[in-house]
Amino acid sequence: MSAPTVSRTQDSLLTPGQVAAMFHVDPKTVTRWAHAGRLGSLRTPGGHRRFRESEVLQLLDSLTTEASRH
Repeated sequence: MSAPTVSRTQDSLLTPGQVAAMFHVDPKTVTRWAHAGRLGSLRTPGGHRRFRESEVLQLLDSLTTEASRH
């Protein structure tokens, strides 16, 4: 009997530049957010920072408000 496999969708990884474009900020701002713990990041084997798309979208959603209709 084999062990059950865990089904997990692959989360896309984004570069600081891609994240910066989503938030309309400079890529260095995104790096500062990672240092401050505001946004989690991973390091590639080459030492480059990458961000999980799902986490970025969650932060973006928490900071985005709909304009109220009058």
